Amino acid sequence: MALIRCDFFAETLGLSTSMTVILPQRTRSQIGLTGADAAGDPPVLYLLHGLSDDDTIWLRRTAIERYVAPLGLAVVMPQVGRSFYADEEHGNRYWTFLSEELPQLCHGFFRLSTRPQDTFVAGLSMGGYGAMKWALREPDRFAAAASLSGALDLAARAGHPTHPIDARVWHTAFGDRPVAGTDDDPLALLDRAGTAVPPLYVACGTEDFLYEDNVRFVEAARAKGLPLTVDFSPGEHDWAYWDAKIADVLAWLPLPDRATD
Repeated sequence: MALIRCDFFAETLGLSTSMTVILPQRTRSQIGLTGADAAGDPPVLYLLHGLSDDDTIWLRRTAIERYVAPLGLAVVMPQVGRSFYADEEHGNRYWTFLSEELPQLCHGFFRLSTRPQDTFVAGLSMGGYGAMKWALREPDRFAAAASLSGALDLAARAGHPTHPIDARVWHTAFGDRPVAGTDDDPLALLDRAGTAVPPLYVACGTEDFLYEDNVRFVEAARAKGLPLTVDFSPGEHDWAYWDAKIADVLAWLPLPDRATD
C-alpha cells in the first residue's frame, strides 16, 4: 500500500486542509503483508471520521491499512472538523466540499475509478451520519454505504437529556433552524427515498448511547423496504468496536472486481 497525507487548498472552504489516502499497491516480497491492486482504476472508499477526530484517526486507531491491502481498494479519509458534514450555518461549506470538490480533487490527484459501482462511503459516529446522509442524498453515486455507531437520528440529539450535541457545535452547524424534516435529517431522507438506494450497512453496539437512534433508523429503512444489513451486537462507542466492525464492512462491500496479487 501507498500511504499519502495530502495537504491542499479547498476552494469551497477558502482554506488549506488535508486528507489521508491509502492507495493499493501490488507487493510480493513485503514481510507480513501481501498487497494487491485492481484490474484497472481501483475502486474507492470514502471513510469519514467522527466528531472529535480528523483525517488521521482511522490509521491511528484501527488496522485499516492492513485490512485493505489485499483488496485493491483505495481509501480516502477527508478532514471536516466538527461540521456534521453540513454546509454550516455559521461556518464553512463542508457538505459542498465533501460531495462536490473532494471527489473532483481525488480523481485529479490520483488514479481512481469514477464509476458509481466502484464507489463506497462509510464512517463512524458523526461520520456514520455523514455516510448515510451522502448515500441517501445522492444514491446514484454509490454502490454501498455503511454506518458504524452513527448519529442516525440527529434531530433527537439536539436536546437529548443525557447525550446532547454540544450547543456551540450545533449552533455553528445548523444555527437556530430545525433539522427534523430537512436534508440534514437521515430519517427524513429515508422517508423521501426512492427504490434506487444503494445497499446500506448499519452497525451499532447494544451498549452504545446511540443504539436507540440506530434502531429507529433501521426500523424506518425496513419500513421502506430498502436493502439493509444490520449488525446490532454487544459493544460500546469505542475503537475496539470500530476496529472490528470496519473489517466486517470491508468484507461486506460489493467490490466489483477481484484484486490481483
